[in-house]
Amino acid sequence: MTVRAVLSEEGRTKVLRVEGRFDFNMHREFREAYQDDPPGLAYEVDLADAEYLDSSALGMLLLLREHAGGDGARVRLRGCRPAVRRILEIANFHELFEIA
Repeated sequence: MTVRAVLSEEGRTKVLRVEGRFDFNMHREFREAYQDDPPGLAYEVDLADAEYLDSSALGMLLLLREHAGGDGARVRLRGCRPAVRRILEIANFHELFEIA
């Protein structure tokens, strides 16, 4: 399990690529990938290589959203496998995040 963070060329969006099981064991690594970022940054969470996510992963995504500005945050989830997308839909995350 890994989180890779890359800032876009224009410096306004950070891509967080999650690989493997997105669960509580990834909490520290995920948080460290964004905690020192300046306000106003947009985020894309690439879940193409996430094979699983649990309720703690949902909580981590909510913490990222809060860090990025709450209701005004720009956080996009992309590359979701069908099982991951289903979990996000059940949790009504489509109402809080853009899911591509």
